[in-house]
Amino acid sequence: MPFNVGPMELVIVLVIALIVLGPKRLPDAGRSLGRGLREFKDSVGGREPGPAELDAPAPVPADRA
Repeated sequence: MPFNVGPMELVIVLVIALIVLGPKRLPDAGRSLGRGLREFKDSVGGREPGPAELDAPAPVPADRA
């Protein structure tokens, strides 16, 4: 049974999320949700994360250090 989600339902969900989380925590929650979905998709597909996909900080170039 497919989900028929229209634009009005999406607006309602976003407004509720904004009220519950607040404007400061909403981007972090979206980022965490996207990261979790990506990890789930990769684990179901059997794919290992590459070095560019790890949450390691980017190295600082030698001329800027």
